[in-house]
Amino acid sequence: MNATVFAGGVLGLGLFLLIRALFPPRPGLVKQLAALERARAGEEAVRAPLVAVDEEVSQFRQALGVRLARFYAARGWEVRSIRADLTLLGKSFEGFLATKVLLGVSGLLAFPFLVGWLALMGWGVSLHVPFWSALLVSVVFFLLPDAQIRRDAAVRRRDFRHAVGAFLDLVAMNLAGGRGVPESLLMAVSVGSPASPNGSAADSAGSNWAMERIREALANARIVGITPWQALGQLGDEINVDELRDLSAALGLVADDGAKVRSSLTARSATLRRRELAEIEGKAGERSQSMLVAQLLLCAGFVIFLSYPAAMKMLGS
Repeated sequence: MNATVFAGGVLGLGLFLLIRALFPPRPGLVKQLAALERARAGEEAVRAPLVAVDEEVSQFRQALGVRLARFYAARGWEVRSIRADLTLLGKSFEGFLATKVLLGVSGLLAFPFLVGWLALMGWGVSLHVPFWSALLVSVVFFLLPDAQIRRDAAVRRRDFRHAVGAFLDLVAMNLAGGRGVPESLLMAVSVGSPASPNGSAADSAGSNWAMERIREALANARIVGITPWQALGQLGDEINVDELRDLSAALGLVADDGAKVRSSLTARSATLRRRELAEIEGKAGERSQSMLVAQLLLCAGFVIFLSYPAAMKMLGS
């Protein structure tokens, strides 16, 4: 009886929290007035994105994604890390949400297949087993896009940090040539991201895709009406790269002093290279340890293989 009451209480609490999350209460009058004052002051102005989305989404997925995005916005679910990863990969948030929902719904199709298979085999199993199995498959399918996005974004963010180090070196070289900070930034990305021979932008899968992102952000800064270092900071916020945010803060503080900017950029570039070298050495050490463990397991299996006949003969005698 106690276990039943406890299970019922936990189920009721879970349903209450689910309904509270899906249908949150309306904000009070004081909170709405405070939000209105912040909007009038310009503190919550929506910034135009500096990076364009390269993904092509069908009309059905786009419409479904827009509705899901509105559902997220109405409940205050920002999911900033996922948005940053999607922006770094050049994918839309609406298409991502539509993919998650469609994969989750497709996972439920495992229920009729499991029921038909059990009926074909003639096993008298209750319908609870295929139902919970299909529900588990649906949850796994729903979470698969998140794992894939995080894995791909981690690889791209590491490559982007490597490109930021080269970008800092190029900016420092242009500053040493007597150019100003805005001209040095534009010249650095023009050297680091050349256009392809056919006149189109370089492929994002190539070695200069990160420079293309920086060049695009600096070019859109003129349209948006912000400074180049502010554009770098906004790009760092959009793709969650701390190095760009730090660079924006440094350029914003000492933009009028070329010598200090040049020395600061050189030091930051050296720091990035040392950090990257430390990460590479750490990964090499991990792989060496894994290879050592594999060799030890192989040796242990070989010893067991050699000693097994003698051990069985001794035990049999």
